[in-house]
Order: sequence, then C-alpha cells, then structure tokens
Amino acid sequence: MGARVHPTAVVDPTARLADGVVVGALAVVGPDVELGEGTELLPHATVLGPARLGRRNRIHPHAVVGGAPQDRSFRGEPTELVVGDDNVFREFVTVHRGTVKGGGVTKVGSGCLFMVGCHVAHDVVVGDFVTLTNTTSLGGHVVVGDRFVSGGHVAVAPFVRLGELAFAAGGALIERHVPPYLIVSGDRARVRGVNRVGLKRAEVSESSQRVLADLYRVLYRSGVPLRVAAERARDEFREDPYATKLLAFIAEMPA
Repeated sequence: MGARVHPTAVVDPTARLADGVVVGALAVVGPDVELGEGTELLPHATVLGPARLGRRNRIHPHAVVGGAPQDRSFRGEPTELVVGDDNVFREFVTVHRGTVKGGGVTKVGSGCLFMVGCHVAHDVVVGDFVTLTNTTSLGGHVVVGDRFVSGGHVAVAPFVRLGELAFAAGGALIERHVPPYLIVSGDRARVRGVNRVGLKRAEVSESSQRVLADLYRVLYRSGVPLRVAAERARDEFREDPYATKLLAFIAEMPA
C-alpha cells in the first residue's frame, strides 16, 4: 500500500515510513524518524528524530514530537523518543527526546491522549492509556503510571512519579509523588480522596474499591504520619492487590 506524502510535506531521506502512513500538507518528518503502519501527520505536524513511533498514531497541526530536550547539559547527542501505538497528540503538543544523563530515551506507551498544548519533557516515561488534559506540563524524568488522568493546567515537577489510575484535578501543582488510585489537587497538591470514577471506569471490583476507601482513611485521616500508618496497615490490607500496590508505592516514596 505504501505511504501517502503530500507534495508540500518535507520528509528526510533517512526517515522510514511504513505502509499506510499519511503525511499531510506542510508537515515535516526529520532525520532518523520511523513511523509505524497507519500513523498520520496532519497538516503542519512535525516529527523530529531520532524517534520511533508505532502504529496508528495521530499527530495534529503544530504539534512537535521528538524535539531536542530543553536541558542545559544537552550537546546534540543522538538521544531518542520511543512511542507505542494508537496515541493522539493534539494541537501544539510538544514531546522531547531524552538526555544522556537521563538514560537517553523518552518513552510513551500506547493508547494515550495528549490534549492541546501539553508538554512531555526529556526522559519522561508515560504508561498506557494516559490522558493529559489541555496544557498539562510534565517536567523532566517524570514517570506516569497507566491510566493516569490530569485535569487542565496541571504542572508536574521533575522526577515526580504519578501512580496508575490516579487523578490530578485541574490546576494542580505537583511537586511530590502521587500514589496510585488517589486524587490530588491544589497548589502544592495534596491527596484529597480515592479516584472512584477512574477505578469504576477501569472495572476495578467493588470489593477492591471498598478496601481502597478503607485504606485511604487509615493513611490520610487517622492523624498518624503516612509512613507509620502504611507500615501498620500492611498486614491488615495484604490480601487485596490494589491495596498492596498502593502501600508498596508509599514505601518507595522519599521521606
């Protein structure tokens, strides 16, 4: 079937375009870029390399995927971006390649939606089915768990971990790790509750949802320091896999 490239698009000779790739008017595909089957660049979209994009990704106008990292230590080294399948990058999204000091690779999983104006910085690792709402900004080296969701105008500091199925409310300014399954909000965001909507959408069982609600009260409403509460709760909640994962995440958080 081959690729379809608009006559006004600019495609570097070293780029590799799989069958079914569509490159729209005035789009740019840079050196050492690989686009998987069915991936589409709409007019004015840009992919720079080194970058490897999987199948059926869709890049909207004025998005720039695979740009150089915004890091003073970067000296033009051949770091890269690796993207899975079925992701949507809406208008003005920016996703930057890694840095040598961060391992050299920025990674995006599959099934993610990056809404207008989102930024994914160097050396970030994004899981699967993540949704970042308009103008969410991820600092360098952030790790995002599967099915994490942000509201609009969320900012995440470098090196923060965002747990799976957690939710950051609109306008949250996040400078600490966000445990899985919970909601955070506010300037210097704090945990506010259990992400019941996200858990329901992910078809987590009612019994596990109740366990997580009980565990949340033990951890955040008992008046006991978080690490102490988590250690005390370990035996009581060890039978539930979601509770176990939440407690393990907290155990790994910096003091």
